[in-house]
Amino acid sequence: MIFAAGLGTRFKPWTDHHPKALAIVNQKSLLQRNIEYLQSFGITEVVVNVHHFADQVIQAIEANQGWGSKVIISDEREEVLETGGGLLKAASLLQTNETFLTINADILTNLDLHQILAFHASRQALVTVSVTNRKASRHFLFNEGNRLCGWENNQTGEQKISIHHTPLHPMGYTCVSVFSPGIFEAIPQRGKFSLTDTYLQLAAEHLILGYDHSGDTFIDVGKPESVAIAETLFP
Repeated sequence: MIFAAGLGTRFKPWTDHHPKALAIVNQKSLLQRNIEYLQSFGITEVVVNVHHFADQVIQAIEANQGWGSKVIISDEREEVLETGGGLLKAASLLQTNETFLTINADILTNLDLHQILAFHASRQALVTVSVTNRKASRHFLFNEGNRLCGWENNQTGEQKISIHHTPLHPMGYTCVSVFSPGIFEAIPQRGKFSLTDTYLQLAAEHLILGYDHSGDTFIDVGKPESVAIAETLFP
């Protein structure tokens, strides 16, 4: 699943008239790049959620025949539901008896999806999130076994601790998540909510792991000025 419903407020003025998922990096939209990225690992069935300028996203997908993939729309035009609510709304569209993954439309990376999927399967985690050792305004906190124990806001000092452990290692989330089929039964929230809150609420009783892919190429194309950097990394 590709999360493409967000308002993209950091990406103005483009997002005053377009969805961020259709922002262009070297002649290709972010959405096209992520669909083709998934294809490179044999993933050709994709759910895309839409809200902000939803018609433009749907039109682009239809005009390009999904860029070679089967693309199913999860329609959030009535209300944007954030990542958690968006995932829950799309449950009926996903093959929920199989492992699946999500990625944010505005993320570009060369993370090897085969490796994170193998890591997830070998550890039998409920959720595995991709992380790197990088500076960020917020970090997930892990123990030595890569188990999620908490979260911290580096600007305000706020912490949310699910498992008390010392030491805790801060890592930056890179917005790819792998889910086992049991996730939908485990999610306690309803309505509009962030998956970050879900992870922290479930972490004490369920195995949620971080997969460290430090050294891989990664960029959050969250602001207009990041496009030029992205174009040097992803020709």
